[in-house]
Amino acid sequence: MLLRNREELRKARSVYAESLEKQRLKILVCAGTGCMAGGSPAIRDRLLALLRERNIACAVTLEKEPHGADVGIKQSGCHGFCEMGPLLRFEPQGWLYIRVTPDDCEEIVEKTVVNGEHIPRLAYRADAGVFERQDDIPFYRKQTRLVLEHCGQIDATSIEEYLAVGGYSAFEKALFEMSGDAIIDEVSRAALRGRGGGGFPTGRKWMQVKRQKATPKYLVCNGDEGDPGAFMDRSIMEGDPHRMLEGMMIAGFAAGASEGYIYVRAEYPTAVQRLRVAIRQACDFGLLGDNILGSGFDFGIRINRGAGAFVCGEGSALTASIEGKRGMPRVKPPRTVEQGLFAKPTVLNNVETFANVPQIILRGSDWYTGIGTKNSPGTKAFALTGNIVNTGLIEVPMGTTLGEVIFDIGGGIRGDAGFKAVQIGGPSGGCLTGEHLTLPLDFDSLKKVGAMVGSGGLVVMDDRTCMVEVARFFMNFTQNESCGKCVPCREGTKRMLAVLEGIVSGNGREGDIELLLELADTVSATALCGLGKAAASPVVSTVKYFREEYEEHIRNKRCPAGTCQKLKRLRIDPALCKGCSLCVKTCPAGAVTGEKKQPHTLNTDLCLRCGACIPVCRFHAVVEE
Repeated sequence: MLLRNREELRKARSVYAESLEKQRLKILVCAGTGCMAGGSPAIRDRLLALLRERNIACAVTLEKEPHGADVGIKQSGCHGFCEMGPLLRFEPQGWLYIRVTPDDCEEIVEKTVVNGEHIPRLAYRADAGVFERQDDIPFYRKQTRLVLEHCGQIDATSIEEYLAVGGYSAFEKALFEMSGDAIIDEVSRAALRGRGGGGFPTGRKWMQVKRQKATPKYLVCNGDEGDPGAFMDRSIMEGDPHRMLEGMMIAGFAAGASEGYIYVRAEYPTAVQRLRVAIRQACDFGLLGDNILGSGFDFGIRINRGAGAFVCGEGSALTASIEGKRGMPRVKPPRTVEQGLFAKPTVLNNVETFANVPQIILRGSDWYTGIGTKNSPGTKAFALTGNIVNTGLIEVPMGTTLGEVIFDIGGGIRGDAGFKAVQIGGPSGGCLTGEHLTLPLDFDSLKKVGAMVGSGGLVVMDDRTCMVEVARFFMNFTQNESCGKCVPCREGTKRMLAVLEGIVSGNGREGDIELLLELADTVSATALCGLGKAAASPVVSTVKYFREEYEEHIRNKRCPAGTCQKLKRLRIDPALCKGCSLCVKTCPAGAVTGEKKQPHTLNTDLCLRCGACIPVCRFHAVVEE
């Protein structure tokens, strides 16, 4: 359906909105990566088969004319409540069913679809009772979903549904009612800051590109998202790709660019597939291409898949990768806004940043600055993972405290453990502890305590977590992902990793902590790119807040958390040992000796600390010290 002008776009929006409204029941099957891995495609197929068996009119696509279909089966984006998937949402009731299986589908059709009844056993339960509606569940109640507004609410693969809920209205307004300067001014007054980690003012970046005399100008969307535990951008690309495209189109028009690129890692096959579908649909509708809606504006978007190199999240390495070169950062200046992709002026923002733009243009900067904090307006999406009850994707106003995120939305720490720390911002971020539970999560507050928002990964750790091992894990990741171009990052991270591995293996020495901090200072001061400069942050922050754990590893060869395998000390309690010899048969190193029916002994010099003897001892005689 080719839309040739503004009037045809408005008419199409109205027609699809009416068609969507005529569906008396909408079943939104979560088709985010997590729920799909849990079996949601089979649930959707089973529901469709059952509806057709009963001759219940249903539609899997939104047509201009519903043809009597009163039930819509939709592939939605991520609902966010990943811990409880696969998820089904029902509209207009707002009901959410959790942990659905194909075996539940027959009851769902009979009770919910046919009779309009709620099924309590599939609803979320907590101490406060049964929660029928999604919006009433504590996990959702404290969120403000703006960027994720449509994820879980509409069909992620349908431009028709995006139009039905007002999609491309912001692009229409920008194209026909605003100049490029006016758009940039609105984004600047909204104080939108880049959500990729740096927090650079978005409007300023766009204006810098617009003012460049060199042509052509390019637009690049960074969808690489390489931080461990982060999946915010992936969920937006999978669940609401048209929102991101609309933001890119507005930015391209404002900055004077006619060509856009989306750089997304190949490990995100669902995101790549849905972006391809969305771009094709936008082209078919005349929203991408030449002379869009008769305005004279030309804009096209291409997808480039990355091979998963962490360094390609850095701007100059990313543009080099798109150009077909090895993804390595370069010396700046010139900056990307001056010489970016193909050495031309380039706007580079991440997925979440572009997804914020349409609502700013539609609702205005005053509305946007009313959310969040003065210097960090708006919301931020976080991926909540680790030792927490409710893992998943959340979105909260900037300035929401760490404690609210962990305990009110996340449900607190799993089991009977206590909260210990959270790693925020991935390998480039820092560690926050119990003293930071009242800390507002915004760019400036986090910077003051040596952390950063980063892309938005939040890895929660309980009191059974070894912080030295956490530092080693992130340093191992950074060292493996170092592009090797500059000596400080290539050799500095390798040396820091060697020191950390020595500490967790029982070979730590006095002076290791001071050496780590000295190396950290050198790497952060002299590394070529931002990723290298921040590589030592997890080490610095864990030393700052958990120095005593480092000292215990080094001086007493003991891991307080009991997780460092090579620091475990095992012994056999002679009062409990019955001499059954199962541990002798199990030990791969021959470290256990003794006569039958007599207490055995364990040679600590031979012991591998593998723990194989612990579960086989029926008398619990093998104990850790």
